Amino acid sequence: MSIDFEARGRIGDLALDAAFRSDGRLTALFGRSGAGKTTIVNIIAGLRRLPHERVVVDGAVLSDTAQGIRLPPHKRRIGYVFQDARLFPHLSVRQNLLYGRYFARGETRTGLEEVCALLGLEPLLQRGVTALSGGEKQRVAIGRALLAHPRLLLLDEPLASLDEARKQEVMPYLERLRDEAGVPIVYVSHSVAEVARLATTLVLVEDGRVTGQGGAQDMLSRLDLGLAEERDTAAVLDGVVAKHDEAVGLTTLRTQAGELRVPLLAQNEGTPVRALIRARDVMIATRRPEGLSALNVLPGVVKEIGTAHGAIVEITIACGEATLVARLTRYSVDALKLAPGRKVYGIVKSIAFDPAATGAFPGSESR
Repeated sequence: MSIDFEARGRIGDLALDAAFRSDGRLTALFGRSGAGKTTIVNIIAGLRRLPHERVVVDGAVLSDTAQGIRLPPHKRRIGYVFQDARLFPHLSVRQNLLYGRYFARGETRTGLEEVCALLGLEPLLQRGVTALSGGEKQRVAIGRALLAHPRLLLLDEPLASLDEARKQEVMPYLERLRDEAGVPIVYVSHSVAEVARLATTLVLVEDGRVTGQGGAQDMLSRLDLGLAEERDTAAVLDGVVAKHDEAVGLTTLRTQAGELRVPLLAQNEGTPVRALIRARDVMIATRRPEGLSALNVLPGVVKEIGTAHGAIVEITIACGEATLVARLTRYSVDALKLAPGRKVYGIVKSIAFDPAATGAFPGSESR
């Protein structure tokens, strides 16, 4: 499941000079609005053209201007799901789904029953699409794209038009799509919670350029990529659900950084999960605190102190085999005499954990 992308040229006010390669199941293009993320997926789909392009998916060359190759969109076998579902309002859910099969060119790898089971669409088949919620419409749009037997799925901010409740409805299905569909996905987002939960590979896009790429755990915690200025720096921790305490509404996760108590999760005990801890939610102490309401106190060692942005500076902390990020004032860094190698404690309130960014992630380890 490899994707090779390279493009240079100008589209309107955007000068694009971007390249990345990914072997991940879900490659997230992450950056602020206007950075060039949608332009990149439109080039992959063949909807935009630039003087220099190279797009290769699993060895199939879709575009290579140096060799004079540029397949038209309908020959690229790409499924594209937009922010709005773009379903046919006069057709039922079943009929919308079956429409995708017209583009499958006789391929039968993925059938209607299989797609419906993957996306939980069985109860909706006979309904009209105008009666569906926003989350249900997006699931139908994804199912229609899958039934076209694509070699690649492009999801352009598929949750952007949904409220928080509908996003939570769709996220588990996106996890299943990533893990079970067997189709590589390029996912556009400017939501830290979404990419932390879903991405196997994260590509940072800024002003038409790729400024970094790698695993979500590494990329979101780096201090040299401008995320601190955007207030997006965070730690992504792999772990497993250790136990639930329904009486107090908490779940204990066993992670690389140690045990964490978070608001009650729906996942069963033993389920691998990925959790997000934003830098702004981490406090630092130089001695183990007592009489504290925060439930998570993680011992660690200062790894790096970043460049100050006004009064704010971020530091990374090695906690076991994980990296935590904290956002402090320069005053606090000086007052605590923080420096690389200093032993500290990272403190995180349980309520700081974002349920939207905590989800199942096969391959996560407690290590």
